[in-house]
Formats: sequence, C-alpha cells, structure tokens
Amino acid sequence: MNIINALENTIPISQFNRGLAGKIFSEVRQSGAKVVMKNNSPECVLLSPEEYVRLMDEVNDARLLLLAAQRMEQYDAESVIPADAVQSGLGITDAELDEMDEVEFE
Repeated sequence: MNIINALENTIPISQFNRGLAGKIFSEVRQSGAKVVMKNNSPECVLLSPEEYVRLMDEVNDARLLLLAAQRMEQYDAESVIPADAVQSGLGITDAELDEMDEVEFE
C-alpha cells in the first residue's frame, strides 16, 4: 500500500462528530476500509460487510489449512483403518450407503 492510498483511507474521528458518518460509510462501501484516527493514533478500522466476510473467510481457511497440516504431520499410515472395516464394525452395508442422499462438503 502506498502513502497516498493510506492517506486517502484515513479519517479523523472528528468527522463523525461533524455529522459526516453517512459520507464516511459511503466511502467505506467504495474503498472497502477506512482507518479512524483519534489523537493521531489509529482507533479503529471500518470495513464494509463484504470485506469483513471476505477477511473472516480467509482467516477460517488459514485455520483449517493449519489444522490439516498439523494432522498430516501426525499421519501414520500403519494406524489407518480401511473404510470396509469401519462399515463392518458399524454394521453399515454398501446397499444402505447407495440408498442415502448425496452429502455436500465445503
């Protein structure tokens, strides 16, 4: 991010006190984010709902990736139980599985 972009996306908190919240929120919808400054320090970051959801999705994806990597580090091929053995142990037949509706995973 360059300095001009940073300056354009920084607003003093006094603008809220002057009744400019509607204008600020409109700018947030256009730019995606604004940093609100109070006493020359960042006080908070305003995000559009879409940008917030996008960031939260990235955070959740990163957490899942980390969890998968940790699990793969502990993977032991010798301790894997074949699906046939699991089904047999639970009393589930292939015919019962064929009758089930499709399951969608994210």
